[in-house]
Amino acid sequence: MISHHLLLCATPNKALCCPDPAVGAASWDTLKRLVRELGLEDPQRPEGIVLRTKADCLRICAEGPILLIWPEGIVYGGVTPERIERILREHVLGGTPIEAWILKRMSFSAPAAGSASAP
Repeated sequence: MISHHLLLCATPNKALCCPDPAVGAASWDTLKRLVRELGLEDPQRPEGIVLRTKADCLRICAEGPILLIWPEGIVYGGVTPERIERILREHVLGGTPIEAWILKRMSFSAPAAGSASAP
């Protein structure tokens, strides 16, 4: 079971959202380390594992690094290494998003039954 999937746009090929690649790379390294240290990858974790993915682009070209948290669809901006731990502890573990850092909320919904178009 998966509890969350964290997608971090931190090292894009075109530095539109994160003009300093060093900040993005440090954010990614911090995210990987903390997910491991907090035991979020443990398959025995009762709440489910937390997946992490480095994304090249989340189509939000400002205020990076950008972190999208699924399934909530919450997008955080300015995700520096210093912010990562608080996001993991308060939002992912505690269930309380950090409103001041949220850029937007994106809803994920399945298409209605029968709405898929025929090939």
